[in-house]
Parts: sequence; structure tokens; C-alpha cells
Amino acid sequence: MDALLIGFLGLGVLILLIGLRMPIAYSMILVGGVGVTILNGPSIFFSQLKTLAYGQFSIYDLSVVPMFVLMGNFSTKAGLSRALFRAASVWLGWMRGGVAMAAIAACAGFGAVCGSSLATASTMGQVALPELKRYNYSNALGTGTLAAGGVLGILIPPSVVLVIYAVIVEANIVTMFMAAMIPGIIAVLLFLVTIAIYVRINPTAGPAGELADRSEFISSLVDVIPVVLVFGLVIGGIYGGFFNPTPAAAVGCVLVWLYGAARGFIKLRETRDALLETAKTTGMIYLILLGAEMLKIFMSRGGVPQAVAEWMANSGLAPMTILVILLLALIFLGMLMDSLSMILLAIPFFWPVLVEINGGDYVMAAEAGFGMTSEDLKVWFGILALIVVELGLITPPVGMNVFVISAIARDVPMRETFVGVMPFFVAEMLRVAVLVAFPALTLWLPTYLGG
Repeated sequence: MDALLIGFLGLGVLILLIGLRMPIAYSMILVGGVGVTILNGPSIFFSQLKTLAYGQFSIYDLSVVPMFVLMGNFSTKAGLSRALFRAASVWLGWMRGGVAMAAIAACAGFGAVCGSSLATASTMGQVALPELKRYNYSNALGTGTLAAGGVLGILIPPSVVLVIYAVIVEANIVTMFMAAMIPGIIAVLLFLVTIAIYVRINPTAGPAGELADRSEFISSLVDVIPVVLVFGLVIGGIYGGFFNPTPAAAVGCVLVWLYGAARGFIKLRETRDALLETAKTTGMIYLILLGAEMLKIFMSRGGVPQAVAEWMANSGLAPMTILVILLLALIFLGMLMDSLSMILLAIPFFWPVLVEINGGDYVMAAEAGFGMTSEDLKVWFGILALIVVELGLITPPVGMNVFVISAIARDVPMRETFVGVMPFFVAEMLRVAVLVAFPALTLWLPTYLGG
């Protein structure tokens, strides 16, 4: 049987296994292992397997993953989410829809020290949902805001998924963090505008809160100083070139732990729980990475990515049209699986396509493909890919963030949460359109800070 046909059959089997709810890591390991065995024989497969895990996990850049995960777990247990939400509520809560805006601002702040969308949605849901109910916010707006706010954790640096993308396409992690900053700020602003329009159309959905006095304004600012310090030292240290992402994350872990311990939120039990949760999450991520590498080897030997790239390049479609098709495919995949699995499964197929239509790996001519170098394309597409991955977290039928919020707000039908999240979905689509039309919004900061 032709190797390319075997590759496409393997891809079909993989989609079938995912549809049957088999864990993505095991699906990729099974398909990749069986595929390589069919193409090259069992001896080649076992020869690769004995060194594959070490070769994959010994990459230095991946050492940042457990550190950022641990920083997120410590942040959850240290009560930073409550401090952020209280400060945002004091400053924004007096407006119509202000408590929902405060939830968005707090999600952005917590995402800046957490790096996980699901963790951001879960933590902020527990903190903000009671306040939204206390001020009689509609179920749709309240739960929809928290589900949408959770997606900010995946893009605003530091981001675990952004690190994984950088490793896959061999991009610079610091450059990716720089590129994510402006699109992340745009997302926060669009979400705030979305809430303002929502309550303008339906004033009863988001009543105004109480106006705080001067002492509350001051104390709320004092409470968020630790968050500002952690974010400033971690991200500022990375951008300033004082240290690499891994030691930066280590510094963040220590600072958050010291803050939590000083406030009495983190003791021996909480420290142990955070370490165990980090080990479980990191183990899951690394297992998916191993499965993705095995699948990539099988698909490469079957010639599937090369065939897709060649077909797209010879299709006669404009580069921007192909880019839109790939982004729509990512949105569709987001309806079926979580964000990390989606990046690991899709990027090894999609990235060669973009390289091919851009003119090759080392294109420097401004006239070629997308009118940018391959390095700039790598950064620009990475940010676009992560944004549409965000969309998958709030898109039915899966919508992982919606499930997380529904598990917290058990009295709210999931249908209402999906209805409430749709205005934010529209805002995200608008952001994608703006970033596609104006790549400079993504590329300006890395170019400026990178000299």
C-alpha cells in the first residue's frame, strides 16, 4: 500500500479515536506507533522509541512548562485572584456592567501570573460568580463573561500553550511573549467594550454596583502590588534580558509562594498539593508531547504534511485565503478537543503549508508569500493560532471553559452560558480580522524591543 495512503488512513483513524473520546495522548501514541511499524517495521519503531522520550523531554525550553504551571498553582492558593477581583471591582464596579468588567480585568491579571485558561476560568469563576449573583447580573452575562475571561490566560504572557507552540516551530519563546502582549491588551479592551454594549442594549442584565470610598480605592491598590511585582519581575525580566523564561518562572514561583506563606494562605499542605497538581499537569502535557512527536514521525514518513503543503501551494489560492482556511480549521478542531492537543495535532500539518506558500524556510524578500520573512510569519501565525484556539474554548459543542463555569454555576443551564458567551465570540472574531489585516500589531513590539 502507498505510504501516503497509509498516512491519510492513520489520520482518519486518529480522528475516529478522538471522536470516541479516547485520550488524545494515547490516540496519537497508538496511531503513530502502529503507523511507523507498518511503514518501517517493528525494529525501527522500537529503536526510535528507546531514545524518543529523552530526546523530546530534554529540550531546555520545555523546562519552563512545570515552572509556569507551578506558579499558576501557587497563585491560585495564595489568594491573588481575590485581590485582583476586589481591586477591579472597586475601580470598575460602580458602572453599569462594571462587576462583569472587573471580572474581565481580574481574569487578565490572573492570566498574567497563571498562564492557563482553564485554571483562570475555574479560579475566577469561584471568586467572581458570587459577586455577580449578589448584584443580580443575568445568568447569561455573568457566566458568559467568566467563560470568555478565562481564555485570556492562554495568550497573555506567560502562557504554557505559547511555549509549546514555540518549541514545535522552533521559535524564540521571548519573542512569542513579546508578540502576544498587544493582541492580549486588544482582547481585554474588546471584551470591556462588549460588556458595555451588552448592558446598553439590556440594562437589567448588568446593574451598577456600589461606589467605594477613598480608603477602599487605596487599600485595593495595595492588595494588587504583589501581582504587579510578580508580573513586572517575571515578564519585565524576560523582556529586559535579565534572565531566560525558566529562571524567570522560578523567580515567580518563589515570590508567589513567599506572598502566600506570609499571608497564611500557603502552608505545608497547600505546598504539597500545588506540587502534586503541577506534577500531574506536567506529566499530562509531556505525554501529549510524546504522542505528538510519534504521530509527527509517522505522518512525515507517510508524506502527509508535504502532500498537503504541495497541494495548497499549487491550488492557486491566495496566501491570505489559505491562512483563513487554516484558521477556520483550527476553530473547528477547537469544538472537538482541548487547546494544547489542538496545537500539537494541527501545527505540524499547518506550519509546513505556510512555509511552502511563503516561499520556503529562509525567505527574506518582502514580495514573497505574505510579504514577510519566515521568522515573522512564524510569530504572526502563532499568535493568530492561539487566538482561534481560544475561540475553541468557548465554542459549542465542547467549549471547555463553558463546562468549567457550568460545573461551578450548577443552577445555570449550560445553554444560557453559551448564549452569554456569543458576544465575546464575535469580539474575538473581530480581533482575528484586525490582526490578519494589520500584522504590525503583532510584530511591532518584538521588533522594537528586539532592536
